[in-house]
Amino acid sequence: MEQFFLYSAVILTLIIAVPLFRVLKGPTLYDRLLATNAIATKTIVLICLIGFLFGRIDMFIDITLAYAILGFIGSLMIAKFVSSPKLREE
Repeated sequence: MEQFFLYSAVILTLIIAVPLFRVLKGPTLYDRLLATNAIATKTIVLICLIGFLFGRIDMFIDITLAYAILGFIGSLMIAKFVSSPKLREE
């Protein structure tokens, strides 16, 4: 069972590379924002898998909750910046 989670973590790491391409080459800011949210979601799952592999899932759940809150606040800040009227005037 441990090998299954290890292989899942490796595959998930490879899957994270797909939205990373969209972050780097995204045509619009909205595409980049969606890609960073997708990377954050997959990273949360990856951290939980690593916590299970190390046998300290309780500690890693706390880390993922903090990471999720920071990702959500970051997304809100970027959305607020994009929708500001000063940006539209320029």
